[in-house]
This record gives sequence, C-alpha cells and structure tokens, in this order.
Amino acid sequence: MSTYCAIAPGHPVHHTYHATEYGFPARDEPVLFERLVLEIMQAGLSWETILKRREGMREAFAGYDVDTVAAWGDGDAARLLGDARIIRNRLKVAAILENARRIQGLRASHGGFAGWLDAHHPRTKPDWVSLFRTTFLFTGGEIVGEFLMSLGYLPGAHAEDCPVARRIRAARPPWLTAGARLAPKA
Repeated sequence: MSTYCAIAPGHPVHHTYHATEYGFPARDEPVLFERLVLEIMQAGLSWETILKRREGMREAFAGYDVDTVAAWGDGDAARLLGDARIIRNRLKVAAILENARRIQGLRASHGGFAGWLDAHHPRTKPDWVSLFRTTFLFTGGEIVGEFLMSLGYLPGAHAEDCPVARRIRAARPPWLTAGARLAPKA
C-alpha cells in the first residue's frame, strides 16, 4: 500500500493534493510546468515542505507562465535566490529557468509540453528518465517518476484500495489508456 495514501487523507497539508491532483491527468502548460518545478524543488526535501511553500512558489514563478520565466535572466535568478518563499538552491533555480526555455522549444517540435509527453508515451520509467535527462535539467529518476505519476503518465500514484484510485481510473489517465495496470509505487 502506498504510504502517501495512508497519511494524506485528512492531513492538513497533504489531503487536497492527494485527493484532487496527484495521479490525475493534466494538460495545461502551467500545470505541467508547476509539477516539474515542484518535483525539482522537492529533491532532498520533504513533500510537505514543498506543499507548504506552494503558493509562494506560484507567486515567485509568475504563476508558472513559461514565457515569463523563460525570459528571466541573471538578475531574476538572484531575486529568486533571495526569496524565502521558494527553495533557494542555485542549481534548482537555474534548471527551472532553463527548463522553461526548453518547454518553449517543445512548442515548435511537439505543439507543447503535453504534446511532447504524449508523443513519447508509453515508456518504461527508465526510458522516461533517459529522455528527460536529455531534454531537461535536474531531472533524475525520482523527480521524473514522481512527475509522471503525478500527471497519470505512470501508474502507482495511489494504492489500489485508495478511494481516489477509482476516480483516477474514471479520468482515464494516459497509463490506463495505454493498457497499463494500477500498481503501487516500486
């Protein structure tokens, strides 16, 4: 059983994310970019820390508007590194700014971030990790796996007996439409 499904229901920080977002398919570019940013920021920290700072990060990163963030330069990076609402890690901030530019590039090649994900689906987690590492910065196995599970591209976001799992199946996430089976996290 997924540990997250055991602790999140009713939890003041985790409940809403677990019940309404985690594992549900999403296609809007700001949502996809936010999930990538949150997963990058979470590396080495607790998910609770990230959720507690989520609103501040949304404001600091201009509502996850890819074009705005992609246009930022060194002065903006310095401003972000001084913003206590985010995780102030130079490598993470630099990766996020560059990843926004790379998402812009996906518009020309695939019609956008969602189109790029769809064009490469389905894949195994190791294949996804390899693809992400050649496309984006600061995207290791845990970041990529959680990003993809959070958006329904990989199964395992919820335990099979979690009440949310039934709602996710009804939303027809990409892993389900590819014939995958709901499985707990490895």
